[in-house]
Amino acid sequence: MDAKTVMHFAVDQQVKFVDIRFTDLPGSWHHLTFPVSQITESTFEEGLGFDASSLRGWASINESDMLMVPDPTRFWVDPFFEEPTLCLFANIVDPLTKEGYGLDPRSVARRAEAYLNFTGIAEGCFFGPEAEFFIFDKASYHNSPESSGYALDSGEGYWNSGRSDENLGYRIRHKEGYVPLPPADSLHDLRSDITQNLQDVGIEPECHHHEVASGGQCEIDFRFGTLLGTADNVMLFKYIVRNTAYYYGKAATFMPKPIFGDNGSGMHCHQSLWKGGEPLFAGDKYAGLSEMALHYIGGILRHAPTLAAFAAPTTNSYKRLVPGYEAPTRLAYSRRNRSAACRIPMYSQSPKAKRVEVRFPDASCNPYLTFAAMLMAGLDGIQNRIDPGEPLDKDIYDMSPEELGGVKELPGSLDRALDALEADHEFLLKGDVFTTTLIERWIAYKREKEVEPIRMRPHPLEFAMYFDC
Repeated sequence: MDAKTVMHFAVDQQVKFVDIRFTDLPGSWHHLTFPVSQITESTFEEGLGFDASSLRGWASINESDMLMVPDPTRFWVDPFFEEPTLCLFANIVDPLTKEGYGLDPRSVARRAEAYLNFTGIAEGCFFGPEAEFFIFDKASYHNSPESSGYALDSGEGYWNSGRSDENLGYRIRHKEGYVPLPPADSLHDLRSDITQNLQDVGIEPECHHHEVASGGQCEIDFRFGTLLGTADNVMLFKYIVRNTAYYYGKAATFMPKPIFGDNGSGMHCHQSLWKGGEPLFAGDKYAGLSEMALHYIGGILRHAPTLAAFAAPTTNSYKRLVPGYEAPTRLAYSRRNRSAACRIPMYSQSPKAKRVEVRFPDASCNPYLTFAAMLMAGLDGIQNRIDPGEPLDKDIYDMSPEELGGVKELPGSLDRALDALEADHEFLLKGDVFTTTLIERWIAYKREKEVEPIRMRPHPLEFAMYFDC
């Protein structure tokens, strides 16, 4: 695709506006909208200037001028705007150096792909994420000096089984929400609409279903792709899910643990390396893996505490990553075993299906940074021939501390994950994929804006435990 193709498409679709989208450091999407007359083929070379000083984690006011350079390889018509609007991803470019801005997440992903090719290890890295989410009928929250709280509701939630109004008795029991039929699964048609909207914007869905938790937990899987293309798809996927739910009068969230006591939402990430059209992870080692794949896993496991700072990047992420519960925290690998941090799926014996599934990320992450960081960890494992140790094929949740022995764990909090990132990030700096400035900015932002506010604020449960002390 090139700029000429985009401009012809805009004419064919009678587009009136062009919406250019980019991602801030924490991982939220932003956009600027231009009348179509303001966009020409030269825009794709010269870019469009904007003020980056008000974006989270980005430029200070004395270096706020940035360029948005649209990427002509990916475009679609927004399904929600009233006026026909063409949408494009943008790379953020420093106007002085004309290079990708060091704090632009999409530029990090592009540099990661370029570094992979530079190493000669592989020509492509494919990612396939499984982003879970909740859809609620109501969601409210407040925080003030003298009061705080939240309230969520879902008509299918088991806590509504005692309602006297509009109660037909079909409720999803606690932790029994995995793939039930309607009427218990009340969100089938909404997910189908999401699926159709995904197809309309160029994402290829593979399957949709209800997930384990009561109260509206869902999953829609879409086809794997390149690192950059899949990170783009995650951003667009979250946008489509939220806005389709909003159209139905509901609220969708990718928050990892919105409901106490039931399953949280993760984003398991399948990944593999390819070269010359051939898969590099298939071989004659454990679970049909190649030696390269085992070393890739070794890199993931060794650097997992650092990866958690990007892959599980919120304080709420660690409400899901609790040892012994539904999300894997032990740094082990295994075939089929979902209690290990790295799993090797065994659905197919085809070499092309051989991949590694990393199970601790969640969809609150910035996918550009998370995918790039995992690739860099895996490459470090390959380059340094890191041994992942012996596989752990037992159910880790049922093993005693003595049996687990020296199997390490993920950090138990965002603060500790940031400590790990601070101590172990040299592998991320290879090829200038990540920069020291980005890592320092990420750590400072997360500590100041997320860790410290949570640390200082009284929790509602504390009143129940301590008010009469």
